[in-house]
Amino acid sequence: MIAVSLQLPDELSDRLQNLADLTGRSKTFYMLEAIQTHLDDLEDVYLAEQELEAIRSGQSQTVSLQALMTRYGMEH
Repeated sequence: MIAVSLQLPDELSDRLQNLADLTGRSKTFYMLEAIQTHLDDLEDVYLAEQELEAIRSGQSQTVSLQALMTRYGMEH
């Protein structure tokens, strides 16, 4: 694991400290949780944007929900 230096605005640092105090967890715990969650979201957005671009440029194709359900025998 590597150490990272991060300067937080006072208000954000105060909120983080308050949460840590209320829950008995460390500020580091919550910073790691926030980064992990947001990084997951950012990666998902990036992948979705890449796929959208591939669809728009004709490099990838879409399938309707009905066609997908029919293909896998899930018609109702």
